[in-house]
Amino acid sequence: MNRPGRWIAAGLSACAGVLGTGCGLEFREGAATLTQALAPPTPTEAAERALSSNPDLRAQGTLLLANAPFGGGDPYVMMYEDYINDPAPTVRAAATRALGNHGVPRHAPMIAANLRDPQRIVRIEAARALQRVHNPAVIESLLWSLQRGNEQEVDVRAEVAHALGQYPDHRVLQQLISALGERQLRVTHSALASLRTLTGQDFGLDRRAWLEWIGSVPDPFAARSAYVYPVFHRDKLWFEFLPFMPPPPNEQSSNPSGMARDLSGG
Repeated sequence: MNRPGRWIAAGLSACAGVLGTGCGLEFREGAATLTQALAPPTPTEAAERALSSNPDLRAQGTLLLANAPFGGGDPYVMMYEDYINDPAPTVRAAATRALGNHGVPRHAPMIAANLRDPQRIVRIEAARALQRVHNPAVIESLLWSLQRGNEQEVDVRAEVAHALGQYPDHRVLQQLISALGERQLRVTHSALASLRTLTGQDFGLDRRAWLEWIGSVPDPFAARSAYVYPVFHRDKLWFEFLPFMPPPPNEQSSNPSGMARDLSGG
């Protein structure tokens, strides 16, 4: 094999070893060309997997649809609504993500119910999905999950703290300030970021300073800024510079679905 061929083969081999960790490629058996081999599943193929009786294929297909721009069609959304209570936790997690990506405010309570799912993978997807779908009806559920006594997983609490940054509510301020006292930096970092978004102020981790300031102003939300949900983004890995390799599946940040213009900075 010539030198360029060896490099391409090495790249494909390396990529095959990280398919589950972000490469996003799927090698098709029986493909006649490299382009065909690296082509993503078609909408029909993704839907067929999502309708499989095999929970692994069902989760895989649902996740493909969740991350696809065409995954917000009405038939797909109806499927996500059904799958959010699927017996398989991986399917519930995929459906929860799908409703976060393609849902509207009426889906927020469905998503919030999964904050109490016994499986961590489902709860963290629910917390992240609620960063993307706005509905004040879920504030209480988010506040419940922010409490260390209710939610033991640090990552879930951190995602919940971030999601609360879209709600200018005095209960939210109080609980976010309380969360600044946590020993887990991921939680305190998210809580502080949400406080900055909601108030336009920055008193760091000084809970007393935050409380004194809130008590001294008529409207602590007067200088709030637009809430923007976090997205996946990374630089290209070395093999993604090779021919035919798709780019990283980076997302564009935005405001949550259903957020009023005065809450989104519009």
